[in-house]
Amino acid sequence: MLSINQALQRIKGNLEAFVPQKLVQRLADAWQLGRRRRTLTPVVTTFLFLKQILHGNTACSHLRHLAGLDFSDAAYCRARGRLPYGFLHRLQNAVTQDCFDADPLRPEERWHGHEVYLIDGSSFSMPDTPDLQNAFGQPGNQAPGCGFPAAHLLLSCQWRTGYIRKVLAAPLRTHDLSQVPWLHPALPPDAVLAGDRALCSFAHLALLRQSGRHGLFRAHQKLIIDFRCHRRYAPPTTSAKAARGLPRSRWLRRLGKDDQLVEYFKPKERPVWLTPEQYAALPETLVVRELRYRIAVPGRRTQVVTLVTTLLDPRRYARRALAQLYGLRWTVETNLAHLKQTLGLDVLHCQTFVGVMKELTMFVTAYNLVRRVMREAGEQQGVPAERISLVDALRWLAQARRGEALPRLRVVPQRPGRAEPRVRKRRPKEYDLMNRPRVVLRQALYDQNDKA
Repeated sequence: MLSINQALQRIKGNLEAFVPQKLVQRLADAWQLGRRRRTLTPVVTTFLFLKQILHGNTACSHLRHLAGLDFSDAAYCRARGRLPYGFLHRLQNAVTQDCFDADPLRPEERWHGHEVYLIDGSSFSMPDTPDLQNAFGQPGNQAPGCGFPAAHLLLSCQWRTGYIRKVLAAPLRTHDLSQVPWLHPALPPDAVLAGDRALCSFAHLALLRQSGRHGLFRAHQKLIIDFRCHRRYAPPTTSAKAARGLPRSRWLRRLGKDDQLVEYFKPKERPVWLTPEQYAALPETLVVRELRYRIAVPGRRTQVVTLVTTLLDPRRYARRALAQLYGLRWTVETNLAHLKQTLGLDVLHCQTFVGVMKELTMFVTAYNLVRRVMREAGEQQGVPAERISLVDALRWLAQARRGEALPRLRVVPQRPGRAEPRVRKRRPKEYDLMNRPRVVLRQALYDQNDKA
């Protein structure tokens, strides 16, 4: 059996190159942890927790084989429970900031001089316990007592590096807009935030401009947009009946075909996700840019896309460049697929609210570390980091020994025009082309084979 120091060196492997033991010990001392002498110290438990996530959130009984220490599953769970959420959250912030500091964007990786961040929402499920049911709730199409609790997940990630800047978890019935103000302070000044139509509103765009940042979103489906010059519009004082069919924005200037500057007005009713002080601080009007383009690629679902942005200069930000940037917004779907499917975030294992938040924090830490390995491998192999296999980087990081040099990792072949799929559901339904369940079709084929 290994000693504690030998086991710690085995657990850390090459993780200490990215998560120094001094950092973990300093944070543990700040939280006054680890005063008792025991096998599972806060440092050992933290590295075991991270190792567990890197191995696909493996079972607790597997960890003692990875560590070479003799401890029970209950002892590890108690040791992990002694780690405060604030301690793990500070560790995640420190590791994330170190990733950004050690791997800054090069000038050619910026988009017209801006850092681009992608934002999107998703969900994850967890065990069916009263604590988690009260904290997060469950989907409405499930009968009470027959479903799993599910949480709403909102994250922002850097476009070029894929690093997750910030992640928030909330009850399932939570709109993205109610959480998005908490993501703005983590974004650097003059950054561009790209998202889907759920984030396109006057209040959100105004908050971004107040903080010195920009937004690029698809126009909301209820927003009436008309590209005719000097068109009629409905002022804020217009009644709902008189404003029917008219855009609520005032036309200002034509920038090109299906490209214009308009003026949005502050809504009369305060959004529920804004405090009265925040709503009162919003400007009465906001100048934004509306543009529309067509997708001529066969097989794509959407043929016409309308965007709303605060990037107003048509010379610096061409219409085609904005369309290409929004097309790259789908990168966040691939990142979510890696986070939920490859790392295993789609189903968490803890049975308490605090435990679930700890798991989520360590998943973000592990994901950013894998992305850092991908960036280093891309520089060594002379390929973009997004072409490095995330699975290969994850496996090396989980198994690498202390001081082991980064080997050549697998390079994903280029697949131009490939539409990345959305994150799959936990329990997808399979249907064939005849809209019949595939299980029934397979059973019929088996029956035919048996009769033959």
